[in-house]
Amino acid sequence: MAHECGEPGTVRPGGRTARVRAAVLEAAGDALAEQGFDRLDLADIARRAEVGKTTVYRRWGTVAGLVADLLGDMAEQSLPRTDTGSLAGDLKANAELVRRTLADPRQGALFKAVIAAATTDGRTAEALRRFYETRVAEWAPCVTLAAERGEVPPGTDAAEVIRAVSAPLYYRLLTTGTPPDEAAAERAAEAAVAAARAGCFAAPGGDAATGPGPTT
Repeated sequence: MAHECGEPGTVRPGGRTARVRAAVLEAAGDALAEQGFDRLDLADIARRAEVGKTTVYRRWGTVAGLVADLLGDMAEQSLPRTDTGSLAGDLKANAELVRRTLADPRQGALFKAVIAAATTDGRTAEALRRFYETRVAEWAPCVTLAAERGEVPPGTDAAEVIRAVSAPLYYRLLTTGTPPDEAAAERAAEAAVAAARAGCFAAPGGDAATGPGPTT
């Protein structure tokens, strides 16, 4: 797993560049989960990935740049949305995916470290925003389709419904240090469905946006 210099996506997949990038991003994720953002060191990550320090410094430049690339890759690799045919089923699948991610020892620690870093580092904050925009955009069609089926009011803000599912799960992890369990995930999904059906996410006049807006 190794890669040459150049911006992500500018070289053919499967070549040495892709292998190096994969190795470095995996090493960065491991280090981030183990020791947090403040202790990340590009030389240490290069050692973990068995890649030359010069390659890492030339390719990513800073820890924040590397973490931004890591989040972008995670967004691309995340599982696609589930289509169960009902809003309740779709949101429960979404909640369970979030729960499994946050309950995973590596992934949960990684997200806590990135969220903490985003409070003080602007580039990390922007990368985290893009990550969640990508994931919300992936799942928003669940709500749009539910509106077309008449399960929720017209004009329901799809992005806000999806955010409402994961918000209590992240809150539990960040405020208690305890990963959400299956019951918490089911409650989060049921609460979001009930609120959406009650019109809590519908704009006056039924003209709300049904997606998270443009992502970059």
